[in-house]
Amino acid sequence: MKRLLFLLLLGAACHPPDPGSFSNPGSFSNPGSFLELVESPPVETTLDHTDVPNAADVWVAMIEGAKQTVDLAEFYASEAEPKDLATSKLTPVIVAIERAAARGVRVRFLADSVFAPKYPDTLERLRRAGATVRILDFGKRGGGILHAKYFVVDGEEAFVGSQNFDWRALTHIQEMGVHVRSNAIAGALLDILDTDWQLAGGADAATRVHAHASANVARPDVRAQTGERITLVASPKGWLPDESAWELPRLVALLDGAAQTIDVQVLTYKTKERDGSPFPTLDDALRRAAARGVRVRLLVSDWSNKPGTDSRQVLDELAKVTNVEVRVITIPRFSGGDIPFARVAHAKYMVVDGARPTSHAWVGTSNWEGDYFTKSRNVGVIVDGGKVPARLDGIFEDGWSGSYGAPLSAPPPPAVAAPPASSGPARP
Repeated sequence: MKRLLFLLLLGAACHPPDPGSFSNPGSFSNPGSFLELVESPPVETTLDHTDVPNAADVWVAMIEGAKQTVDLAEFYASEAEPKDLATSKLTPVIVAIERAAARGVRVRFLADSVFAPKYPDTLERLRRAGATVRILDFGKRGGGILHAKYFVVDGEEAFVGSQNFDWRALTHIQEMGVHVRSNAIAGALLDILDTDWQLAGGADAATRVHAHASANVARPDVRAQTGERITLVASPKGWLPDESAWELPRLVALLDGAAQTIDVQVLTYKTKERDGSPFPTLDDALRRAAARGVRVRLLVSDWSNKPGTDSRQVLDELAKVTNVEVRVITIPRFSGGDIPFARVAHAKYMVVDGARPTSHAWVGTSNWEGDYFTKSRNVGVIVDGGKVPARLDGIFEDGWSGSYGAPLSAPPPPAVAAPPASSGPARP
């Protein structure tokens, strides 16, 4: 029954057009690709993978190729202070948006209300360039925040990843995303963005945009015949144009379908919601997998490794389970001095059965805490089959076994900047 449920959750498939029908086929590092991983390696580390393009380069190429529209939904927008501006990789991205607007491309930028007052300058610069900016108070809608980080170009090409629209995310934080060329994925993202855009404009809470077809894509690659399936997932439940795309049950289905291995990297991992109510869903699924002999490895950031915290206690308990290992990844300080809210592993992804032909991967914007799935806007992409899951598992292995990974019981690493203490919804 679990296998049947897993297959049903994947939904129906459709075939996108031939690559030649897309307006901007040149923005991929491999022009024949429909899907590629995109990373952000922190400078002064060995986490850069030469075969994986960097987000700063991909973002610029996508925006420079835009002919009609660039639609962005971001938690916030934050360019560097003057002392760091010369090395900011976000500057070329902002300039590319300004150039796109100048040549007549319609640019929309949707940001959450939490950080908009804290980081107003970049949003104002985009407005001056001709972009239309709206601020969404998702707290008044779903109870959380617009935590998603994605954008769509010309309704056919999309980026989804852990990278905030922040200069630090492109230079000083470990991040992971995916670049997808698919009308179906792009259309489903636009339905979500247009829903939130209207909500930000004061539309009724029942507003949902259903302008595009299914977001499930199955396409055998014309070169490698990889046959991957790409599925868009999103949160929170109750606020989706297509409620069948809710991310949490899709992740549980992947975990319950695992046969050999589960590898997960997230910034934070908790079994409670922010209001203290229990959130055992993902923890229970990992424990079920371990009980049937699946090897489970969980890699979390050092922000989750503070002794005595709820997060550390949960990780200690999970690490006691047979077939489960938990390690911590720490990014060393920058030689140029302290950078607040940076030098951290912020990626959020999972690989299931990475060594098998029937492997699966998830890359998203949700930390593994309840609110990200039940109250906040997040998005992700699930990839079934093809080369991406195995490559992503290799990246996981680099973090797990490399010099930046360590057991939970290891001595505390040198202090790094931690997220701000707040009773409000702000979160990384």
